[in-house]
Amino acid sequence: MTVERGLGHAGFTLVRDYPVPIAAVWAAFAEEERKRAWFGDSVDWVTGEWRFDFRVGGRDVAEGTFHDGPLSRYEATYTDIVAENRIVISYDMWLDDVHISTSVASFEFEATDDGTRLTHGEHGIHLDGFDLDGSLREQGTAEILDTLGRYLTA
Repeated sequence: MTVERGLGHAGFTLVRDYPVPIAAVWAAFAEEERKRAWFGDSVDWVTGEWRFDFRVGGRDVAEGTFHDGPLSRYEATYTDIVAENRIVISYDMWLDDVHISTSVASFEFEATDDGTRLTHGEHGIHLDGFDLDGSLREQGTAEILDTLGRYLTA
């Protein structure tokens, strides 16, 4: 089998308003038990390896399968953290041990009259024919942020 070699560059910004204070949204990222509740565990997801190290230079790993699909692996390194203000990460994704992308992403936290505005910005380099326009990553990230919203308001 021949692998198509190439790079795709794609970026997007997603904004979500959550009706809870910044401290609650921040805790959902900064506290392992809370992050795992919305990011690592799901009735549709069979969890594999999980690591959580929320500090500059720390690494997170979330691995598992979704609906009996391929093994997905996320490995992130925190490059900047300012409490209740921003998180910047670089991360890599694999599907069935094939490296599919490297991305830089930021999460900005802003107080609003009704709670918190979370702005997620991302630029990805998508590898070797997989999701070269980044549309699947944007859709998946939107779904993850919606899951966070349901978690925060449960």
